[in-house]
Amino acid sequence: MLGLKHNANFLVEYDPAWELEFAHEKRRLSNVVEPVARGIEHYGSTAVKGMKAKPILDILIGVIPLEDWEKCHDPLLRLGYDYAANAGVPGHHIFGRGRDKSERTHLVHVVEYMGLSWCSNLAFRDALRRDSFLREAYTAEKQRAIARGPTSRAEYNELKRAFIDTVKASL
Repeated sequence: MLGLKHNANFLVEYDPAWELEFAHEKRRLSNVVEPVARGIEHYGSTAVKGMKAKPILDILIGVIPLEDWEKCHDPLLRLGYDYAANAGVPGHHIFGRGRDKSERTHLVHVVEYMGLSWCSNLAFRDALRRDSFLREAYTAEKQRAIARGPTSRAEYNELKRAFIDTVKASL
């Protein structure tokens, strides 16, 4: 399953099809951002085998300098993404795609390649892949956040931020 309505938050069991969907989407993205992208990575919980996740594929595109994100704008729009101009994540230019405007299946974050966001997000992903206790703790944190913010993605993200920041600081 891939896709989540804007006013809903829930976790689903890990789906091996997410890896295949990322591989497919990476090819699509590479074809249009290749000249500017230094890297394209699957991150977030859907990138961690066996982990429950919101069914939205999170993708990092790394560019350098960060101002080159603008060169991704029109090509991503042509692929069916829309630009979330006011997403509120410093250093991230976020594009979403879904079956329609009310549902998200993919989120692309364009960040500075090898910058803080690139490195810390991939380090967090890799730590989750290596450590089953960390995966369990993070899953519990996400479930608590969903219980407190079942309809607000922004609230959900804010509720789990301290946990993520603590883990990232230890890496």
